[in-house]
Amino acid sequence: MNRPRRQPERSCVSCGAKRPKRQLYRVVRSPAGVVAFDPVGKAPGRGAYLCGEDECLKRALPRLAHALDIAVAEEVMADVRTQITARRDSAVHGRVGAQGGPAGSGS
Repeated sequence: MNRPRRQPERSCVSCGAKRPKRQLYRVVRSPAGVVAFDPVGKAPGRGAYLCGEDECLKRALPRLAHALDIAVAEEVMADVRTQITARRDSAVHGRVGAQGGPAGSGS
């Protein structure tokens, strides 16, 4: 018997909500110490996940800095918010999933 494949879950660093990894947005601290939005979800470095809700994005800065173990500049956070909001809004219209793949893809 084939069991359904288990989908990895992650928690939003801001609100703590657990969701499938593909439904969250990854922010990464690269090995060089640069913090950026990770559209594919596979960039090397330490990652943290955000659910993309407006309230979570507003209060994410200190929690994201703690999770990534580095100070995150407000300008960087503003860029991350902009990119997540753009992807979230396009996903609502059925174009792409959170990590850049087709919406609803299981891989």
